[in-house]
Amino acid sequence: MARQLTEKQQKFLNVLFDEARGNVVEAKRLAGYSDNNSTSEIVKSLKEEILEITQLFMARNAPRAAVAMVGGLLDPTELGIKEKMSAAKELLDRTGLVKTEKMQVENTGGVMLLPPKNNE
Repeated sequence: MARQLTEKQQKFLNVLFDEARGNVVEAKRLAGYSDNNSTSEIVKSLKEEILEITQLFMARNAPRAAVAMVGGLLDPTELGIKEKMSAAKELLDRTGLVKTEKMQVENTGGVMLLPPKNNE
């Protein structure tokens, strides 16, 4: 069950990744908090909700990262493509779309089992 938030808390969360562009001080101002309110206390009280909307924000931008990676295949000479591909990879990794790795194990020798030693 979702926790009941005040109007200011809800406004803070609504503007955090939009108008404030991730800046908590700006989100605090846009939400209508006074300068006397501690930014740290606001963030502390909304920690779980901030983490949840951060995950949603990353998921919302994952398609852009995927398109950027495919775009790198179409135009590998694009200026800054290496950094763009690296950022796209990081975002996709953090949203759970990691590359799969297959490992093949080969064994050329057998295992020899020896009987236990007799200690007399």
